[in-house]
Amino acid sequence: MKSAMIGVTLCSTLCVGSALAQDKDIHRVVTSLDDNNKSIALFDAKVPLKIGGAGEGVASLWVTEKGPADFSWKVDRADARKSFAPSNGGSYLLVVEFPPLGPGVDKLDMNTMMNVVGPTAPKRGVPPTNPLMHRTRTVDYAIIMAGQIDMMLDTGIVHLKAGDVIVQQATNHAWLNHGKEPCRIAFVLMDSQEP
Repeated sequence: MKSAMIGVTLCSTLCVGSALAQDKDIHRVVTSLDDNNKSIALFDAKVPLKIGGAGEGVASLWVTEKGPADFSWKVDRADARKSFAPSNGGSYLLVVEFPPLGPGVDKLDMNTMMNVVGPTAPKRGVPPTNPLMHRTRTVDYAIIMAGQIDMMLDTGIVHLKAGDVIVQQATNHAWLNHGKEPCRIAFVLMDSQEP
């Protein structure tokens, strides 16, 4: 319940209108083996971006529950995402589209996103310096698909644009879209050891 309330607060504070194009679905293909051990496209369809608590569009594309990953030859795991971070040994593949920031970010509690992450956040790290700053006990591969965004770290800002790649290793960070257009990022979040 607390996460839902934080999400409503984030959306009302961060969104600049509805800058997201809600009709921009993600084309996802999941392969499998048929009864003759031939490769096939098991799922080949559009996955809609669902609007999250901060006005961001989120498409959960695949979930693994453990590592090494097993194979689910028949079941669509896109909706198996249960929390902000993957289960122990698991991973998430998702796309997030960040809208431009609204004027109310500075009014949020400094621990807003850390509260959303919850008790699974790594213990190592300094307190956040921005309400959107958070850390997860994951190694994240992130690829900027479209747009531009600033990644705020404890020591400064890194500006990113389409085609850039980030390896986020359980550190404090915030995604700040200071532009006028949404920024779309593909993420793979993988459970990791406590840093």
